[in-house]
Amino acid sequence: MEKLAEFKKIIRTEVPLAMHTWMQLGGPAEYFAEPRSELELLQLLQACLKEQISIRVLGMGSNVLVSDQGVPGMVIRLSAPVFCEIETSSPYVVAGAGAKFGRVITNAVHDGLAGLESFIGIPGSVGGAIMQNIATNDGSIGQWIDSIRIVTFAGEMKTLSRQDIVFGYRNCGLDNAIILSVKFKLTPENEKEVSRRLQKIWIVRKKNQPIGNQGIGYLFGNPRGQRASELIDEVGLKGTKIGGASVSERNANFVLIDSECSCDDVKRLIRLIQTQVREQREIDLDLEIQLW
Repeated sequence: MEKLAEFKKIIRTEVPLAMHTWMQLGGPAEYFAEPRSELELLQLLQACLKEQISIRVLGMGSNVLVSDQGVPGMVIRLSAPVFCEIETSSPYVVAGAGAKFGRVITNAVHDGLAGLESFIGIPGSVGGAIMQNIATNDGSIGQWIDSIRIVTFAGEMKTLSRQDIVFGYRNCGLDNAIILSVKFKLTPENEKEVSRRLQKIWIVRKKNQPIGNQGIGYLFGNPRGQRASELIDEVGLKGTKIGGASVSERNANFVLIDSECSCDDVKRLIRLIQTQVREQREIDLDLEIQLW
């Protein structure tokens, strides 16, 4: 791997990914890199292309289940300060892909900018939120995007307007690219009104979901006209435990992870839930989390 030798300051090998994921599970990454600048990221991608090394991008790991055996190739994490900056200039908020999405929301609300408050309590980075096109009952994140700066896996930098992006269910069509930053266009509103709305949404979400802590995972998307949590409850699986993984009593679409849990335990629990819901309700539950 001659081309990677020049990146020895930012690349580590056999790095356990459990410490970087919300479920705190998973084996090591063959290569793990945290670039310090956009130029360094660009050069790293070009080196991976020449060495034919596969690339994965890890945000805060809130939506990833990593195999116990680990993953081959390069895992890139945008944790450097340059990738985590947040700037507000009404009606816009520009945020680096590595920034915590919750911070972007609270910054926007503090500056009297409405639109993102319905996503409060959803963990993850800005880049992860966009890649998954996260959504609530009030709509998806895509509707608030003005433009996105990306770099393709081939090392080409681009700025895409909202019209250039094909948003779909839990997808934004940028699978072969890394998001660098996002420009949101929000709605100016009275700061106190937006703040009250955010607090109300947060209270409801905190009551109904086991949010705010690592060691949990959101499993399935909601089928059309149905709620996955209700379907899992209806087939009698709330509280079910396999190894160190158990279905949450508060919201059956969340898995709780204990200290003895393995990735395989979660996969077995997922298969059980999917099988029971399919057999009893004739509905297929699609995974919301990514399996690495």
